[in-house]
Order: sequence, then C-alpha cells, then structure tokens
Amino acid sequence: WRRGGRRWFHYRADAPVLHFYAFLSARYRVRRDRWNGVDIEVYHHPVHRWNVERMVRSVKASLACYTRAFGPYPHRQLRIVEFPRFAAFAQSFASTIPYSESIGFIAEVRPGDLDYPFFVTAHEVAHQWWGHQLVGADAQGAALLSETLSEYSALLVMEQEYGRAQIGRFLRHELDGYLTGRGGERRGETPLVRVEGQTYVHYHKGSLAMYALRDHLGEARLNAALRRFLRAHRFRGPPYPTSADLMRHLRAATPDSLRYVLDDLFEHVTLHANRARAATAWREGGEWVVELRLEGRKVRADSLGRETEVAMDDRVDVGVFAAGEEEPVYLRKHRLRSGAQTVRVRVRERPARAGVDPLHKLIDRELDDNLVPVRVRP
Repeated sequence: WRRGGRRWFHYRADAPVLHFYAFLSARYRVRRDRWNGVDIEVYHHPVHRWNVERMVRSVKASLACYTRAFGPYPHRQLRIVEFPRFAAFAQSFASTIPYSESIGFIAEVRPGDLDYPFFVTAHEVAHQWWGHQLVGADAQGAALLSETLSEYSALLVMEQEYGRAQIGRFLRHELDGYLTGRGGERRGETPLVRVEGQTYVHYHKGSLAMYALRDHLGEARLNAALRRFLRAHRFRGPPYPTSADLMRHLRAATPDSLRYVLDDLFEHVTLHANRARAATAWREGGEWVVELRLEGRKVRADSLGRETEVAMDDRVDVGVFAAGEEEPVYLRKHRLRSGAQTVRVRVRERPARAGVDPLHKLIDRELDDNLVPVRVRP
C-alpha cells in the first residue's frame, strides 16, 4: 500500500524464518516454473539466459531429492535472483537465493566439464534444509551442520543427474581443494567436527567425508539418520544443536565395526598413502582373474601437521577398469591392512587398469599411484 508518499509491504512467511534477508532490485526477466505446488522463479538479466534452464533443472531435481531424503520443503516458492559480479558467490535465504552472475549466469559449461552452476544451485537449495530448517549453534563445528551437509546433499543430486563417473571427477576436485587448503594453513587444522572458519575443511573435506560415510553405511541408512537429526531440531530455537548432536545420530546409525570410519573422517585429521604396486591378469574359464599387489598406510596429523602412523585394518575400494571406460567393471570393498598384501578378484571383461580407491573417496595425497596398468599373462 502507499502512505506518506512511500510504498509499504507486509510479508508473512509460511514457516519460521531467521531474521536474515536479502533485498535485490533490477529490471529482471523472470523464468517461471513449478514443482509439486512450489513456484520456481529465476530473476535474471535479460541477456544472461545461458544457464537459466540448467538452474531450473537443478532446483527441481534438488527439491525432489531433498524432500524424499530429509522431509518437506516449507515454502510455496523458491526464487533465484541474479546480482552483478561485484562478488562471486551465491547465498541461501529463506525461499530466496541471491546468485552472482559470475559463478552461474554467464558461466560457460563445455561438454565434459564439471557442471558447477548445476552443483552450486543444488548446494544453495540444500541450505533450505541445512541452515534454515536446522540452525546450528554459534560454536565450533557449526559449518559442519550447514555447509558440509549441503555439500553432501548436492552430491546426491549430482550423482542422480550425471552418474558415478562424474562424481569421481568431482571428488578428485574436492580432494585437490582440501590438500591445497591444508598446505597453506597457518593456524593449525582442526578436525571436521570442530571446524571453525576453515573453508577447505567444511567444504572440500566435508563432502569427501560424507560421501565416504554414505559409501560405508548406505544412502538409505545415512539419510535416515540425517532425517532424524533434522526432525529433532527443525525450526527450534535455543538451545541450538551442535556438531556433537549430529555425531550422536551418526554413531547410532553406524555399526561397531565401522566406528573407526567416524573417528577417521570427523574426529581426527586422517590421511592415507595407499598404492597399487602391480596388477596381473589371466583367463580362467570364461572370466579374468586379476591379481593386485597393494600397499596400505594410514597416518593421523595433529594441528601442527606432525604425523603419526596408525595401524590400518580398513574397508577400502578395490577397482578394475576395462580399456577406455570410466565406470569400473569391478568395485568392491576389501580389508586393507598396513603394509604389502595381495588381492585377487574376478571380472568378465578384459581388464586394462586396476588399483585401490580408484574413485578417490579417501584423503590420499598421492593419487597417481592408486591405479596401474594390468599386465595380461598369456
């Protein structure tokens, strides 16, 4: 309404929201769509239309995935709003996502590239659950509850859209980001459960940790634990949850035999130095027998980077690839212990490469020795 020469507006939210808003104004063109009763709107510069359909596709896929995995979206609309490239980020407010032109609207995604506008959109939509429905306490580990869980959620959407091979490339990108970040650390790295202001930990390491945990527990079991955690704290005021509350739910969902995984991923700074020494194959009946000579090593680092080797008896992926294929023809977990060992597997296709942790789910500083060519015996 108008009063005193000014325009007045009264907004009422469908669900409780933080006292946290964004105001954006421009001569926008609006792309509109709907998903399951939710209005989807992308406000963009009229010329910057290249990735708008990609964003809409990501919003729809994300709403479907997160509703199924974690619970309902609480609003009747979800808006993405472009702003100029004075800054390069996107940020999720309740039902509204300001999004820089530089990281989405004018990005050029070539065939074979990682689709980062799709991923960034999925990440920001995930904050409608992690960061808005569930608000963490202002304490160490808060970013685990918002940024790490949003990274994990976006990975679910990416895998659903692009398949496991693309996720392997993305995890390698995340691993590079984490190792680069810790290489330049000046204050001392904290474990993920106590992360505080270290983006390379709560983004890059966080996505690796959650994806690895899902790999061990299974998606249904992990998502059920996250759903229970969200339900226990959804739209609640103080006392706000901490990373310790999340860990209680994760421990309850984790068998005793896999508790070491939680310790390695969340409670400590754990690094691997696993490698494939050699791989040999021969025909036996209608299959190929692949014999791999592997080596396992695991260390834990303190805040100053000092490393202590720890005994390894872990479940680690062993993979075999056919020539020219990104998807493994064999990928299963085997017990890998400290030191040298031999593993034999059987595959139907002629093997070309084989090794340990081929999709880079573990934090390993030397990736080039994970896979080796397979020598075929006559």
